[in-house]
Amino acid sequence: MGRLVPWALAFTYATLPLFPSFIALTPVSFPGISLVSQTFALVLFAVISLVAIYAVIALATPPYVPQPLLVPLLVWLGAALLSGTLGFDPRAGLLFDLIFGFGILWHCALLRYYEEPGVARATFVAYLGSGTLAAAAAIAMVVTRRPPELYAIGHGRAVGTFVLPGELAGYLIVFLPIAYAVARIARERWLRALAIAAACVGAIAFAMTFSRAGWMGLAAAAAFFVAVRARGSRRTWAVVAALAVAALLAASLVFNAHHDPSENYTRLAIWQAALSMVNRFPLTGVGPFGFSHVYAVVRLPDGEPVAFHAHSVYLTFLAETGLVGFSAFVWTCWRFARELVDRLKTATPDGALLAWAATAGLVGTLVQGAIDTVTVVIFGLWLATMGLALVAARSGLPGERG
Repeated sequence: MGRLVPWALAFTYATLPLFPSFIALTPVSFPGISLVSQTFALVLFAVISLVAIYAVIALATPPYVPQPLLVPLLVWLGAALLSGTLGFDPRAGLLFDLIFGFGILWHCALLRYYEEPGVARATFVAYLGSGTLAAAAAIAMVVTRRPPELYAIGHGRAVGTFVLPGELAGYLIVFLPIAYAVARIARERWLRALAIAAACVGAIAFAMTFSRAGWMGLAAAAAFFVAVRARGSRRTWAVVAALAVAALLAASLVFNAHHDPSENYTRLAIWQAALSMVNRFPLTGVGPFGFSHVYAVVRLPDGEPVAFHAHSVYLTFLAETGLVGFSAFVWTCWRFARELVDRLKTATPDGALLAWAATAGLVGTLVQGAIDTVTVVIFGLWLATMGLALVAARSGLPGERG
């Protein structure tokens, strides 16, 4: 049953840039444009469901490997199911739970099959190849100003298939460090060339998102990576400080031309509305994707008319899944950190480089998440990248030097 795993993982990574289109399957009103039709999104979701069924069968095939995050992930999923059942939009909550469940299977499949022949290569070729194409497409759409409605609603920012600029930025925060690491450790020239191309094209697309939260997140990812790799020398802290200052200056001086100035203040009102939801539904929240339904009731008089999340991943989790769901999220992060540290004690240099790069991307999205909620990160990147960091720490890049 495991012979098709390389193809299944390659398909999943290749279609990852299309995951944001799943928002079109919900009744949520989102401030963006999906280039993928609702019909295509439904077909893609159906195919992903078949891949999920295959993953269940493949994971049930011996031999078994330890899954250190399985229990906290299942608790997190259970909390989301409970919140969705008791929330204001059970149908949308069910979609969240199904995609999140697929993320758990994706995570477990990486831990189980990563060292099998062809799996790591298929994973990185699909991931780097599709990411490069997605970033190039986003750049081309800005340069050509096509489609015009996407260019207009994005204020000339790179969006591509990601519905919103922040979604593309969140995807690239994880993508760029991994591309850098593969370019460093890959032995095959063509794979190194692919990784270098991915990093270059991705960096250009990232700059063109003009995402304040994204730039802060990538700066945090780079600072974290430099700090853990250089082990805290004075020069390291100077580099970290320079990255922080550069990110703050860029966020303050560069991006206003590509943002509606009102965005500087609307988040404050949305955050207050989110806190009102937490105060009213502290234990289980309003349910996944239920934020927009309750927002109209608790929003401030001068707040945004519509908001489909809290513009903070932490407030979104608290508002939609309550203290139960947020506690499961914190437990998962803590358990991941402990397991990663344990595995890095015996990691090869190349394995450690790849593991730290993946972890740096995760840290960057946590910083970005303080002032933005990026659904593609939650659905398509967090769980898979946690799995990738853990297997990289144990195995590096199978078939390569190390």
